[in-house]
Amino acid sequence: MATILIIDDDSDIVTAIRMTLEHAGHSVKDAPNGKAGIKALKATPIDLIILDVMMDTPTEGFELAKELHNPDPASKYAQFNKIPILMLTAVQSKTPLLGEIDMDYLPVELYVDKPIDPDDLLTKVEWMLSRETV
Repeated sequence: MATILIIDDDSDIVTAIRMTLEHAGHSVKDAPNGKAGIKALKATPIDLIILDVMMDTPTEGFELAKELHNPDPASKYAQFNKIPILMLTAVQSKTPLLGEIDMDYLPVELYVDKPIDPDDLLTKVEWMLSRETV
């Protein structure tokens, strides 16, 4: 199965996602913020990232996604830009003034609001893992 990195500062969410994914046979790593997430990416080959938005800063997840999926081959994280990102966040419910998320701007493959049903999460993860990378 896949190795999935959860980057989220909410330990309860991490535990719930971990239980769902491990029950399905996946290996799970976690990090509480972007800096620790980069460290985990460098330490272990990762097949999929599940990323929160609001961690150490209100937009940390957005910024990390932009860095990781920077198309410039000279970017410092170019080796990670093909790893799919599922952004799982409650940012819309906590900051409704953001309005509609512009998926053309956001460099993630899938954006999902928290909370998410475990079966729905697993379906989305399996779909993302089965997609062909460009």
